[in-house]
Amino acid sequence: MPTNAMVIAVLSKVRDIRFVRYVCASVGALAVDVGCFLALLALGMVAAPASAIGYSAGIVAHWFMSSRAVFQDKVAADGVARTRQKALFVVSALMGLALTTGIVGLGDWSGVDPRLAKGLAIIVSFIATWLVRSRIVFRHEDSAITDAGAPSVTERG
Repeated sequence: MPTNAMVIAVLSKVRDIRFVRYVCASVGALAVDVGCFLALLALGMVAAPASAIGYSAGIVAHWFMSSRAVFQDKVAADGVARTRQKALFVVSALMGLALTTGIVGLGDWSGVDPRLAKGLAIIVSFIATWLVRSRIVFRHEDSAITDAGAPSVTERG
């Protein structure tokens, strides 16, 4: 049973529009991820590699959505800061990939339906990557909003 403190914490996050946008971006990336995963399972691929490939496709989708609709005001300007931010995003994605692949592989190995294991992996990976991305990858002090005349975030990769 949720406590009052837990309910208040969840409601305060719902009021945080960035978190809501992150949830939406995650749903979009998840659609890419799970669509690939299920298609590869249907083609006979082993669950763990299918999960890794699906998650990797979702990573690419998530970068575009995160940098354009979630953390657009915290995207670093071009140059070293931008490259560092992309590298940190990839590191956070690899962390999520390792969690997802490990959970699905362990679930499959122990006889759990891979789809159920993937569901657990989605929850664990979502929480872990939100924390890393919101607190490390898109920290305000590492992100300089582009100067006037510089390409906008929609014009850059």
